[in-house]
Amino acid sequence: MNLFTSLRYVVALHEHKHFGRAASACCISQPALSNALRALEEEFGTAIVKRGRAFEGFTPEGEQIFLAAQRILHEHQLLKQELKSVAGHPQGALKIGAIPSVMPIAARFAAMLQARYPGIAPTVRSMSSPDIEIGLENLSLDMGLGYLQRSGRRRIPFKTLEQYTEHYFLLRRASGAARPTLQIGSALTWKEAAQLPLCLLTPEMHNRTIVNAAFAEAGVQVIPAMETDSVLALALSVMDGNVCSILPGALVGVIRSFGGLEVSPLVGPVVETSIGFMVMDSDRPSRTLAAALELAHDRNWLDHASACSDVPIT
Repeated sequence: MNLFTSLRYVVALHEHKHFGRAASACCISQPALSNALRALEEEFGTAIVKRGRAFEGFTPEGEQIFLAAQRILHEHQLLKQELKSVAGHPQGALKIGAIPSVMPIAARFAAMLQARYPGIAPTVRSMSSPDIEIGLENLSLDMGLGYLQRSGRRRIPFKTLEQYTEHYFLLRRASGAARPTLQIGSALTWKEAAQLPLCLLTPEMHNRTIVNAAFAEAGVQVIPAMETDSVLALALSVMDGNVCSILPGALVGVIRSFGGLEVSPLVGPVVETSIGFMVMDSDRPSRTLAAALELAHDRNWLDHASACSDVPIT
C-alpha cells in the first residue's frame, strides 16, 4: 500500500469520524480502509484507532500519526504544485473555509481566482469560525474568510488580510405595490427592529452573537419568532412567511433582484464587523495560496465581484 494513500485514509477518518463515511470519501470499501489501517499499524508497530464497533477516536499514538500525516501530505502537495507550476501559471487545489454569512463573497472570490488562474481548483466550504480556525491549524484548509476579531483567540496566531466592513440590515416585505427589485428603505433602529417578529440565526452561530450584542446595546432583548442555521433561510423566511429578518450586507447583494422586499440599514448602534482572509503565517506558501493572496491584495476584486456589503446608511 502506498504510504501517501494510507496517510490520506488516516486524515479522512479524522475528518469524518466514521469508518464508512471515510471510506466513501476515499472511494474505497470499508474493509479496504480497515485493512489499510491495520497495515499502517503493523508498519509503525502501534495501534492507531481505538477498537470498537464504531469509530471511537485515535489512540495517543494515532493522534501523533495523524498530525504527522497532515504535515507530510501538506508538504507532498506543495512539492506537486512546485513541479507542475511554472511562473504565472500555478497548478493545484486550494481549500477555502468561509463562515456561512460570507459564502457569496467567498464563492465570487474563488470563481474569479479560477478564471485568472485556470490551473487552480478551489474548494469552498461553509464552516463555523472555530472549525475554520482548527482547519487552518491542522492544514486541512489553505485559507479562511470570516470575522477578524476572532483571529486572536487561537493558540497559533494567523496572518490576516482585511477585505471589507460588514453592516447589518433589516429585511421585510415591502409596503405598497411590489417592485421588481429589492427596495432600499430608511434607516431603522435596533430597538424598532426588536418589536417585529424576527427570524434569526441559531445561538451557536457567531453572527447571532453579534446581533444579540447589538440588541443589548440598544437596551432590548429579543425572543425570535423563528430560528435557523441557514443564512439562505433568513431571506426565504421573509419571502414566504410573516417574519422579518436581519441580514449581513453580503447577503443583501445576493437578493438585490428579489422583488416585493425592502431592506433597511440598522442604526442605534451602527454595527461594523471586519471581514477578511486568514492564513497560517508561513515563509513558503503554496503556489495556489500565493496566487490567492495576490488577488486578495487587489482590492478591486470586490468591486468587480459586485459584493454588496455596504448599502448606504441614510
